[in-house]
Amino acid sequence: MSNTPSLDHPTLPLVKAAFSELDLKATEFRGQTTLIVPAVNLHAVMRYLRDEAACDYDFLSDVVGIDYLNYPAQTIGRFAVVYLLVCTASAQRFSVKIFLDPSIDTSGIEPDPALVVDSMTDIWPGAEWPEREVYDMFGIRFKNHPDLRRILTWEDFPAHPLRKDYPLRGRGERETYRVVERDDT
Repeated sequence: MSNTPSLDHPTLPLVKAAFSELDLKATEFRGQTTLIVPAVNLHAVMRYLRDEAACDYDFLSDVVGIDYLNYPAQTIGRFAVVYLLVCTASAQRFSVKIFLDPSIDTSGIEPDPALVVDSMTDIWPGAEWPEREVYDMFGIRFKNHPDLRRILTWEDFPAHPLRKDYPLRGRGERETYRVVERDDT
């Protein structure tokens, strides 16, 4: 097995031909191919990947967020959203990644206008809950999401805990819990 990436995924030439005007990048790691798309073009590329018969990515298996703060290699932006796609007919897997760079300090909870991306719920309805998780944990908002609210923390939680600038021991949120005894009703 060669250590150099082959980037011979059958979907790459199709997307490159369909979106020749875009600055698309691709990477491969351990046999997994990832297409890096500008965030403004994400919706069009994702719709193409689902609707084009030669691609037929009919299953969105997951949506994940990544915080690249203090990452040793240079990245396009601090945050990334990765969509993991599957073509159930051929069992072909493909990842699509976008990068976002914050425009304000990320240590608080205030919404950042730069951390917004189109929701994929109109293409894959199953994106609803994974997008809510990315929103809750990283503060990345999804435009046109049908129910964008926190899913793992309470609605007034004062931060986004998977951001790398969030303190490991929290900011005192847990110290204000009322202790519930077994006999309490």
